[in-house]
Amino acid sequence: MDTLFTELENQAKEKVAPLAVRMRPRSLDEMVGQTEACGEGSWLRTVIERDRLSSIILFGPAGTGKTSLARVIAQSTAAAFVEVSAIGGTVSDLRREIAEAEKRLGLTGQRTILFVDEIHRFNRAQQDSLLHAVESGVVVLIGATTENPYFEVNSALLSRSRVIELKGLDDTDISALLDRALADERGLQGRYSLSDEARDALVMLAGGDGRAALTTLDLASGMVEAGLADAPAEIGVSAVTSAVPHRSVPYDKNKDMHYDIVSAFIKSMRGSDPDAALYWLARMVDGGEDPKFIARRMMIAASEDVGNADPQALLVAAAAFKAAEVIGYPECRINLAQAATYLALAPKSNACEAGIDAALSEVRHGPVRDVPDHLRDRHRPGSEDYADYLYPHNYPGGWVDQRYLPEGLERGAFYRPSERGWEGYRIDGTQRDRA
Repeated sequence: MDTLFTELENQAKEKVAPLAVRMRPRSLDEMVGQTEACGEGSWLRTVIERDRLSSIILFGPAGTGKTSLARVIAQSTAAAFVEVSAIGGTVSDLRREIAEAEKRLGLTGQRTILFVDEIHRFNRAQQDSLLHAVESGVVVLIGATTENPYFEVNSALLSRSRVIELKGLDDTDISALLDRALADERGLQGRYSLSDEARDALVMLAGGDGRAALTTLDLASGMVEAGLADAPAEIGVSAVTSAVPHRSVPYDKNKDMHYDIVSAFIKSMRGSDPDAALYWLARMVDGGEDPKFIARRMMIAASEDVGNADPQALLVAAAAFKAAEVIGYPECRINLAQAATYLALAPKSNACEAGIDAALSEVRHGPVRDVPDHLRDRHRPGSEDYADYLYPHNYPGGWVDQRYLPEGLERGAFYRPSERGWEGYRIDGTQRDRA
């Protein structure tokens, strides 16, 4: 009787569950877009089919199927399957499940798969509580995380697990998910269809996130009166854009994506591509990145990549930082864009960076070199015996030939200007000879 009641309760919950939950894959064959991770011939698929799974960490963006894959494994194994979410779970929860797993293994020989969702939310000490059980085989761990496990998961736990990376879904994958949800009995049961424009909008809004695509379809279907299986009601683009008017593009302000996007931004300016620089800047602005962080990176690029080929670049970047500090969003996006396009279009030289790095290497690894006598401070006893210092302002053009480097180093040892922009000119304003 209790079993029947539980079955009916689960069916009732399934009917009112969100579309993305109702459409979770029931087998590996229903997994969409993860051929490399769990397709035919993959290591993961093979060990699942043979019920020989060892501990794994599922790593990938939101909506790529990490939890779905864990549930498919649950339905495909003879092992007991238990779940703990790191969002609300505690060490006590982990210890309770491990104690139950140990008892189960001792009494019946049945293995236990422990699924820890959002495992990166557990701190190092909490993750440590899993180590002994994983190492001894009391549990087979499946951890799921959107963050890079090599930074967020205990290295000792990683060494006992295999990392499986799931990729963001492409447009074809998203479209296949939508078609299945439209037709499936668990989904919209053939009572709706999508216009081409609505499909394109759903795919675009999803941004590679299958859950987001199904959630938006669910919301959009609620704005249209359901049709019949032989006369489905069409969901138009207006229903989609009304349901979700703005796409939420993934961006994490202190994790991998943050560093990847700012890296692309800097390399686009260095590569003199203003359009790419604006795109990556827009990704950061849309993601709510601190505008002062963006401006600081441009100040670095102004000296690292432009340098004296255009000395104004540093002034422009500094002005953009001040604007970001004083004005803030949304208006400072324009100041940031001006500076980014200026840096992208400026002539480039890394002579300043290369010069200081070469000089630092000499200081750290070369001999300790004495200051030439004529450059030494004159305020000490005995300085009258130093060689004469030639004051450049007393000479035509404000320059006189004398040694400034210590003995053993010659001019050009560190600073080697390019022939681009202002670096192509001598101190007297004439163009340098080109090699």
